[in-house]
Order: sequence, then structure tokens, then C-alpha cells
Amino acid sequence: MDGIELGARFSLATSRLQYCGPDGADRTLDRAIGEPSARPAARAALERFEALMPYLETIAGAHGLDPFDRRVTEAYWIGNELLDGLGRPEFRTLLETLRRRGLPRSTAERLLAHLPREPLLHHLFHVAFVGVGNVTGHVPTTLANMEACRPGWGRVTEVDPTRMLLLAPTLVRDGSRLGWGTERSVLLPRDPGRFPELTVGAPVAFHWGMAALRLSARQHRLLAGYSARALAAANEALPLLGVFDGDPGLPADRPG
Repeated sequence: MDGIELGARFSLATSRLQYCGPDGADRTLDRAIGEPSARPAARAALERFEALMPYLETIAGAHGLDPFDRRVTEAYWIGNELLDGLGRPEFRTLLETLRRRGLPRSTAERLLAHLPREPLLHHLFHVAFVGVGNVTGHVPTTLANMEACRPGWGRVTEVDPTRMLLLAPTLVRDGSRLGWGTERSVLLPRDPGRFPELTVGAPVAFHWGMAALRLSARQHRLLAGYSARALAAANEALPLLGVFDGDPGLPADRPG
């Protein structure tokens, strides 16, 4: 699996929902998951995703890599060593790029004023700190949308040819901060062609209600670990940003 396919697997859901990227990109991304010949077109589509590309370009530029090097795509969606050592200088530049891509100037300035000591160039940090929908304006930044948009993960508890049931951690709010609540069951559609030989106990990543990737043991550890780091960094700023003012949150709105 190359970086374009990995990116397509995580970006397909938001493209289908018309939250990110160019119109009709979902068909191109869908083909790219199974057809290497479709990946140049998928790359061109992914380059037009408003928030995705600034992160990939920032991570890649720091290491002299192509933005769709598999390690770069993995760093953003799952987390890996490429994120280590990147911090406030890179994120300041990134915020300006996001502003040119659609992030309101007032939002960018507020985020810059409350930038945590160790911002993380990971998708969960973007979801929690920059905010779901703040670049495109297509969805409101609420706890429910943060839970849907973050790269989720869980272990398969039941599987059949068309569905999988996962037991997964839940993102919850405690006052103005985020944490992990009790695990919940998540029912997802299953494409047997993309998830062959899926067994009970297998770790799977998902995004906006769509299974994205069967995780290796290493990736499972990385996603959990970098997600924890992303929340710790975001929680430095969230009480100051007033993100949850007026948001009632989810029914189970306290960590377990």
C-alpha cells in the first residue's frame, strides 16, 4: 500500500459526504484503493483537499520527502516518528497556509495566540485544536463531529461478509477538555475486497463511519499513542478557546 492509497482510504468518507476536496473525487479515490493505475488521478484529487495537503506538505518538507510518501501519509493519519521534533515553528507556518485554504483570519489569529507548547501535526490535533469544518465551513465544530472526524480505532468483535462490529474508545468532554470515555460498539459496513480474512480481534481504523484500514500491531500502538499526545496538546488550549461554548456535547459527556 502506497501513500496515495492510504490517503484515499481515510479521505474517501469525507469526499462522499462532500465535506472536503473537489466534487466527484470519491469515485477517483474509490478506484485508487484497488487500482494502481488510478492513483495519479487520486493524487491530483487529494492535492485539492483543503486541510489535508498543508499538513502533508509541512511534514514532507521537514524531512525532504514527497507529500505522498507512505511515511508522510501515515504520520498524519496514524502517527509515526516523522512528527517527532516538529512543533510550534512548523505549526505557525501551517496556520498561515490553512488561512489561505479557507481558515478565517480571525480563527487563525486566535489559534496562533493560544498555540500549545507542543502542537502535533496529526489529524486528531487538527480536529481538536483547529476544529472540524473550520477550514471548509461545511460542518460545525462540535464534540459529535470531532468524534466522527478523528481517526478512530477499535477491535473487531463480530464480522460477517457485509458488516463489522468494533469495540472502540469514545471521545468525550470533561468541561472544556477532551478525554477518553468508556468503549462503545461501532457498526461499520465491510467491503470484503478491502478487508479480506478479517477476524475477531483485528484492529481497524475508521473515519466518518467508514472502515479505512486494517491496522498492524505497530500501527495500532502508534494511533493510540499519538492520539493521546494530540489530546494532551489540544487540552492546553481548549479552555482558552471556548470551543464548546453552547455545545451540549454527547449524552455520555464525562470520561469513564
